[in-house]
Amino acid sequence: MRDLTGAAAYGGEGWSPRAAPLRDEIGALWGPCGLHDEWGVLRTVLLHRPGAELAVADPDAAQLLAPVDPERAAAEHDALARAYREEGVLVHAVEPASAPTPNLMFCADLFLMTPEGAILGRPASTVRAGEERWIARRLADLGIPIVRTVRGRGTFEGADAMWLDATTVLVGRGLRTNAEGIAQVAAILGEMGVEVIPVDLPWGAMHLMGMLRIADRDLAIAWPGRLAVTAIEALRRRGYRVNFLPDEPAAERNTALNFVTLAPGRILMAEGYPVFERFFEKAGLACRTTPVAELRKAAGGIGCLTGILERAAGA
Repeated sequence: MRDLTGAAAYGGEGWSPRAAPLRDEIGALWGPCGLHDEWGVLRTVLLHRPGAELAVADPDAAQLLAPVDPERAAAEHDALARAYREEGVLVHAVEPASAPTPNLMFCADLFLMTPEGAILGRPASTVRAGEERWIARRLADLGIPIVRTVRGRGTFEGADAMWLDATTVLVGRGLRTNAEGIAQVAAILGEMGVEVIPVDLPWGAMHLMGMLRIADRDLAIAWPGRLAVTAIEALRRRGYRVNFLPDEPAAERNTALNFVTLAPGRILMAEGYPVFERFFEKAGLACRTTPVAELRKAAGGIGCLTGILERAAGA
């Protein structure tokens, strides 16, 4: 009888140990993905094109701000996807297998990308509960590792997290992300050598994304009087200039700040906000605009709509 200990399956000659860490397998065994900053060249995003699910009888019950015209919203979303493609960004669609909920289009809330794959979120609202299943399915289809799924009583939405540098992530604690969710995110990021800095959000704030955006390797844009001192100090310690939004109506600030950084010093922002566009340009940013007036009625903007899968490595 053959001595099985000599077989390759049992570690004998021909055994091939898996020596490379997960990070080194990204782009080869696994699909291309990864994120360690908020300003590197944007390569790949995940979007969900909204449709008939926006035709709801009670917008407030669906956690929308106002009735949304599905056709107009879809047209604006098509323009957003087109803008990304024209900027050289690969756009993937969620493509849920059953009827989506009205908020599924806000992909940024449903996961956080890391250098080794995605942390799958767990939305705080019952209205959005289960949306993460479709994100998990699509990430799997794309070959992107899911390194952690927030579970138990934890809640976590990706729009509450922001990479300050390759070893630091700011996470907002508030309505959408609780202390248990932060602890779970901190645990997996800690295994990657990344520190999590928790920051309390003020009452009435939806996400950290609505308080802070990073537009370049040394430039952050913040909402004055709403972003915590802890966050400002963390940014400045890491060499960021923190520019505060001008004093304009809150709704306009919300929409104008909800931009996505395309590359260092270049952003994609909402169309129709000239005061803020001039403010950004004065700060040294190049601005591309796209319409979101109808989509904004659903309580989110460009940043919320955009799940970021990959930025250029080594940026």
